[in-house]
Amino acid sequence: MSKILIRAMILPMTGPEDFYPEGEIALEGDRILSVGPNGSAPAGFVPDRILELPNDVVMPGLINAHTHAAMTMLRSYADDLPLMPWLQEKVWPFENKLSDEDIYWGTLLALAEMIQSGTTTMLDMYSGMNRVGDAVLEAGTRAVLSRGMIGNAPNGEKALREQIDLFERYHGAGDGKIRVMFGPHAPYTCSGEYLQRVKAEADRRGAGINIHLCETRDEINTINKQQGKTPVQWLNDLGIFEGHVVAAHCVHLTEQDMNILAEKKVAVAHNPESNMKLNSGTAPIPELLAKGIVVGLGTDGASSNNNLDLFGEMRSAAFQQKLRKDTTVLPAYQVLEMATVQGAKALGYQDVGMLAPGYKADLISINFDQPHFYPRFSIPAHLVYVAHAGDVRTMMVNGTFIMEERKLLTLDVKRICQEVEERAKRIANG
Repeated sequence: MSKILIRAMILPMTGPEDFYPEGEIALEGDRILSVGPNGSAPAGFVPDRILELPNDVVMPGLINAHTHAAMTMLRSYADDLPLMPWLQEKVWPFENKLSDEDIYWGTLLALAEMIQSGTTTMLDMYSGMNRVGDAVLEAGTRAVLSRGMIGNAPNGEKALREQIDLFERYHGAGDGKIRVMFGPHAPYTCSGEYLQRVKAEADRRGAGINIHLCETRDEINTINKQQGKTPVQWLNDLGIFEGHVVAAHCVHLTEQDMNILAEKKVAVAHNPESNMKLNSGTAPIPELLAKGIVVGLGTDGASSNNNLDLFGEMRSAAFQQKLRKDTTVLPAYQVLEMATVQGAKALGYQDVGMLAPGYKADLISINFDQPHFYPRFSIPAHLVYVAHAGDVRTMMVNGTFIMEERKLLTLDVKRICQEVEERAKRIANG
């Protein structure tokens, strides 16, 4: 196994006070051996390579807790519309024309963008997910994949079969870098019977559930009219919350809803920029955190954002809640936790999201030797309020370098961009 020593400023995300201005990380294979000040590597550790990054901050890779990667194909195609017209009149008709190969290339574009902006892990929901799995294996990143299933659609049964096939083919693939969850789209697109069948199939395989929940007031009104209760209460009564569940958005929640999510240990994927762009509302994030609910951070798809930059998402998440509540809520370090530690917990990882002995060697470095990072009063504040995608210099996943000096080592970015441009324009004009 290769041994690597990285010397840099280190923010391990193991606690608000933990920071090594002159630190080092010792890596062996896909794991972290030690993290600490210079000279803290284990006695007798002889690295095969020493990476000197004295002006970089090294931190855990970012975790995108909710996205639809292949929707890069629709970037800037359907802007400035409310959610349902956006979906029904623009997005779904476009998606109906997507082939699995289109989805593969759209996913590769998303992965290239995420790598260059510091995201090492994503939770993805879409169709054509076998080709999404292929793209992830090619990129070398970490991912949790789910087949989005609209139970009320004519292909609802086919989607469930494809979800099962996805699990059997890809769960544990890529030396364990790929995991699979089951992805019923939302309460308003699936019947109760269908949701329970999906849950049963997931339980049979020990898989979790990834679902959109309480994103818009229209959803709340629809479910209340149909079921006489909120979507959270309805899913709880159906037994969907028994086990590992990641609920995306969770914008419109009652106090009872939040108590149910806390009691059932449902993790929330917060998507502030998508929620703002689609006028869905502002999720009650401080209230969720106060109840002990795990909250990760997501970008949603590139057609409702329109980028996959989690640094921008962190800034938006913080500012949105400060506007909604007061300036003290969501301090910078807490937002960083949502993009790393909490994101890992949301996705069910126990060895990702921090730089600590025994954890996976998933890390990024940010080039701090730039004017916008001076003076350095607070590294966490700079990362949340100042940093952007272009500041990421290096990425490692599972102990393997994926990007160095902003050069992607696993993907042909030029070819990916050309393929997506041609395919997206052909679909839009077809």
